[in-house]
Amino acid sequence: MTLLLVLAGGVIGAPLRYLTDLLVQSRHDSLFPWGTFIVNVAGSLVLGSVLGAASTGALPPAAVTFVGTGICGALTTFSTFGFETVRLIEEGSISTATANAVGSLAAGLAAGSLGWFLVTALA
Repeated sequence: MTLLLVLAGGVIGAPLRYLTDLLVQSRHDSLFPWGTFIVNVAGSLVLGSVLGAASTGALPPAAVTFVGTGICGALTTFSTFGFETVRLIEEGSISTATANAVGSLAAGLAAGSLGWFLVTALA
């Protein structure tokens, strides 16, 4: 059952990630990888919220598996974040690469924490 929940979530998360990235990048004419940044921060917010809800008993483990591992796992992407950061460095855009690395990590941690704290405060 766990595998099916992860697969079902991935079926939602992967196309959502791809389409969101396309939509966001089509609206920006910059070197900064806004699409990947947005999906990673949004996924961190959702995952923090899901784990916060699970910690209060508001969500069963199956929902955490489906949303947290399945959807968020397919939506977010550390490998693309890493690739895009290295690509920026190779292209000589050191300041943009640094902004991507530091900004993505800080925003992801902040979003995950925000999701956790909002949900647990409401419980």
